[in-house]
Amino acid sequence: MIQEKLTKIFGVMLLMLCSHAASAADFESATSAVSNMRVGWNLGNTLDSNSGDVANMWIEAWSERKPSDYETAWGQVVVKPKLLKMFKNAGFNAIRVPVTWYPHMEATFGSVKWDNDAQKLTVWDYENDPIGTKIQQEWMQRVHEVVDYVISQGMYCILNVHHDTGASNTAWLVASEAGYAKQKERFEAVWKQIAEEFKDYDEHLLFEGYNEMLDPYNSWCFSSYATAQKYDAAVAQSAYNAINSYAQSFVNAVRATGGNNAQRNLIVCTYGACSGSGTWNSHLQDPLKQMKLPADIVQNHLIFEIHSYLDITNINNVKNEINQMVRDVKNYLVSKGAPVIFGEWGTTTENGYDSYRSNMLTFARYFVEQAKASGIGTFYWMGLSNASHRSVPEFNQEDLKDAIIKGYYGDAGYSAVKGIIHDGEPDSERYYDLYGLRHASLQHGVNIIVRNDTVRKAVARADKP
Repeated sequence: MIQEKLTKIFGVMLLMLCSHAASAADFESATSAVSNMRVGWNLGNTLDSNSGDVANMWIEAWSERKPSDYETAWGQVVVKPKLLKMFKNAGFNAIRVPVTWYPHMEATFGSVKWDNDAQKLTVWDYENDPIGTKIQQEWMQRVHEVVDYVISQGMYCILNVHHDTGASNTAWLVASEAGYAKQKERFEAVWKQIAEEFKDYDEHLLFEGYNEMLDPYNSWCFSSYATAQKYDAAVAQSAYNAINSYAQSFVNAVRATGGNNAQRNLIVCTYGACSGSGTWNSHLQDPLKQMKLPADIVQNHLIFEIHSYLDITNINNVKNEINQMVRDVKNYLVSKGAPVIFGEWGTTTENGYDSYRSNMLTFARYFVEQAKASGIGTFYWMGLSNASHRSVPEFNQEDLKDAIIKGYYGDAGYSAVKGIIHDGEPDSERYYDLYGLRHASLQHGVNIIVRNDTVRKAVARADKP
């Protein structure tokens, strides 16, 4: 009876899979993708790790510069498929994979040496040893493997350009019109390579053009805040113009590669990925107001991204701030014709999880609840499973994970809504989706042939030890 039931269920799923493969070019809309991603997590401090200071390029100086040297440089472990499987089983359906690319291009970092007299590393001479435009194949291969780990679990994967932006002096992507003019060619070349590498992947892979890009003064909250005057209209306008130019270049570069990239859902961040949160300055909402929806050859395949880190010391205050932030996001971004995700979110409160545990759990659940109610996606930044816990794998912030999951699925959590097939033993329940067919067929002796190339290749790669 069980075998017959499984065969019927898998037969229906196979038909769905074949249909999906036949219409892979007809990607779901951006709005549907945000909804189907449900709740997400960031694989942070991993493929985004880098030295981050031209005067202290320590990874380049003291390692062999293998992918694993970078992957573990910031205290994390080499990622294995079982970590992503754990997140899938917990109810997460999307993983954002931050990647920093500049250390893995053409720079040799030959100028980085230990100076015995000064007792410090010499400065990276990036003008005479530039990063160039070509991504190293060994690095691309490792990125590809990690993307496959995510895709093979049936989850959505967001792949981005991460600490090539930001406040460090190694960031080569700067929000200014002059910065854009200088880096336009390199930026587009990087995205063309990434897009070509993954052009056959289906709608479960999304690209994010850039992370938290800042003006030449490294202003957070809104452009030109770090200037002496705390606001400079010319600096600000140049930064917002540049962000819109980078966003358009990103869309153009990816679309030009064709294949599934012609309809892939693409994500663009506001200036600094700023969310407009707060009322202490009249310019806080400028990054939202100034952001434009890039022109595109297809409709409904673009997504806006913002980040949010809030003070949770007063739970009533933070709830009010979330409510206002969501209203502003809907008013200033969603109204422009694209859905929104919080690509990163968490708290600025020092030791928030340990010192404000009750507030943290209430905040996390409320944040996800309110975002979901407004059709906004959420990707928690990097906690939940950290450092050596990822090797087990296990959640070292189990209650925080539960708060996030209940914020999306309700009091009963993920178990109340996931599809489960019982094979007779309580401890052997398994969740099957389209991407679990291959494993299910082996487990239960049902002959299922996976014909979707994206699924088949991802599963095959993820199965490697």
